[in-house]
Amino acid sequence: MQRTAAKTAFTNVLLNTLIANVTTSFLWFALTFWVYIETRSVLATGIIGGAYMLFIAFFAMIFGTIVDRHRKHTVMLLSSVISAAAFLVAGVLYLWQPEAALLDLGGPWFWLFALVILFGGVIEQLRNIALSTTVTLLVEEDKRANANGLVGTVQGLAFLVTSVFSGLSIGFLGMGWTLAIAIAAMALTFVHLLFIRIPEGAPEPDPTASSALDFRGSVKAIRLAPGLFALIIFSTFNNLIGGVYMALMDPYGLTLFDAQTWGFALAFASTGFLIGGGLVAKFGLGAKPMRTLLLIVMAMGLLGAVFMLREWWPLYVIGMWMYMALVPPAEAAEQTIIQKVVPFDRQGRVFGVAAAMEAAAAPVTAFLIAPIAEFLIIPYMRTPEGDRHWGWLLGEGEARGIALICLFAGLIMVVAGGLAFLTRSYRQLTDLYAHAPAQEAGEGEVDAIASPSLEAAPSGASAPIDPVSARGGRAGADGIEAPGDDRA
Repeated sequence: MQRTAAKTAFTNVLLNTLIANVTTSFLWFALTFWVYIETRSVLATGIIGGAYMLFIAFFAMIFGTIVDRHRKHTVMLLSSVISAAAFLVAGVLYLWQPEAALLDLGGPWFWLFALVILFGGVIEQLRNIALSTTVTLLVEEDKRANANGLVGTVQGLAFLVTSVFSGLSIGFLGMGWTLAIAIAAMALTFVHLLFIRIPEGAPEPDPTASSALDFRGSVKAIRLAPGLFALIIFSTFNNLIGGVYMALMDPYGLTLFDAQTWGFALAFASTGFLIGGGLVAKFGLGAKPMRTLLLIVMAMGLLGAVFMLREWWPLYVIGMWMYMALVPPAEAAEQTIIQKVVPFDRQGRVFGVAAAMEAAAAPVTAFLIAPIAEFLIIPYMRTPEGDRHWGWLLGEGEARGIALICLFAGLIMVVAGGLAFLTRSYRQLTDLYAHAPAQEAGEGEVDAIASPSLEAAPSGASAPIDPVSARGGRAGADGIEAPGDDRA
């Protein structure tokens, strides 16, 4: 019964995350498509993408502290409410101002409208951090890599759905109805969450965390795991390169296709998420997820370098499909490592630090690359000199400047991944992961699922469901005891 409660809760949380991810991605894609189609500005789309990641960098550490201090169910409810409110404000702005004002890049209404939508999407990161810790809470240790693969599959399914419907919605319905759909869907996630019960303990207050931004506690948790900081730095550098693709992939795709067709192309490519996440869910990541991560990063760099060598849509779409198939294993590897080597009561803050640092890197590249691409590289590649120097490699086409930038970005990723194998941090973290004891989770009072009506039992009710037993751990005579008492 207890194992069923944990599995049911995890399944429901995944379903709710799917709905929420579909909604935020749907509106995010739609905004990008709408702005580029109406303005044809690579600079505008690059700034929007950079601002999104900058918001995540600013809020992620605060989100991590919130996750550690509150029940995960409460955090997810908060995320749904704030996102729905932000999208509602964007809807009011759309009805209040004419489209011409909202599309004027030199006016205030465009930036206010975009920032409100981005803020509603960024709040979804609060749910994602909570979900990462929920995997530790509800899933036994030897299955967490598989569970992280399921999370990647859900995210891929969200990407698949939104990439199709965002293009169709903007192409056939316009931005107004797109906003209405997003508001209704986010309200649905809130209602669905009201019927979910997660068997979790009330988090114990951390006396050392005196502010909403517990940077000291986060650093302490990272330092307890030798090599973990290097992993976060490597992922940050990887995101620095990934900012290039974030700024340029949509403009390149919209050069090859119209909005509706580009949406279908993205939908096909995003099935790679499903395959990659499904393979991890089925087979896991192996005994050394750090090694798996580095090999995947090198493969992603190689793909990113070659899938624009010619302005040929099959090469681009198939290359994207293979690239996206590698994203869930890479993310699952990082999450699995953190879930194993970081104490459960600090995982939210560590995930928050990782998200903040990794997200901060992408805006730097996006803000830098977008204007460089638009004003320097793309015009240069249209000149006879640019064609003479690079035409033998990149061929001819309208977006050869974008291809040149992505070529060098991919090669940098390959070199960085190879060098990481030679570092001491790689050896330390691999050894720590192999020998770290099992996590202890779910201390404190625990919700009970008392009946099929999903009503939570009051504190002190008989036969509470503890998450450790639900994951296959042991309940000791004096309290909850995980499969291992020591922590990394």
